[in-house]
Amino acid sequence: MKKIISSFIILLAALFVPFQVSAHVSVLPSESTVEAWETYTMKVPSEKNVASKKIVLKIPKNTSFESYEPVAGWKTTIDKENNTVTWQTEGDGIEQGQFQRFSFIAKNPSETGDIAWNAYQYYEDGSIVEWVGAEDSETPHATTKIIKESTKTSAGSHGEVIAGAENTSNDSNSANDNKILLWTALAISVLALITGIFAIINRKK
Repeated sequence: MKKIISSFIILLAALFVPFQVSAHVSVLPSESTVEAWETYTMKVPSEKNVASKKIVLKIPKNTSFESYEPVAGWKTTIDKENNTVTWQTEGDGIEQGQFQRFSFIAKNPSETGDIAWNAYQYYEDGSIVEWVGAEDSETPHATTKIIKESTKTSAGSHGEVIAGAENTSNDSNSANDNKILLWTALAISVLALITGIFAIINRKK
């Protein structure tokens, strides 16, 4: 009986492995068009047991930061010389299990290709997480693919092309994809769990 319980615990632990997904700083949309005045949204989670109170975003080369949406309790500082934008708060900050969105408008490069959003996250304990690595690293930077055209564009107040009209749908599609993956992993894990229990019981017989 003890072996059955032990095996059950091991299988149950395996069941929750797919849900342990490391959150990281992201920037949406992940695809936009050349020279578009895009509305980007950076989402910053907190992974530590201390609050995150400062975020520094490095604007990609040949990308021009234009304006930002104010966030209550956060001060925004633009450093044109170093091409960075800093959000900082004297309040509670982003606590463990929370995230904060920062939206801004930037003009995309005139050439196609990937642009990288390097971000530096400062925590209350003095530690810094540098989101500057490759996609498969532990601290990857966010990336936006710049293409020539997009079917999901709209005109801005000055007649400029804004490809960010699809921001909401991108968030929704990403969430739906994640749900499908999680439920699929859950179903597979449950089947493995049941199969393992039956195998153990039959072996005892």
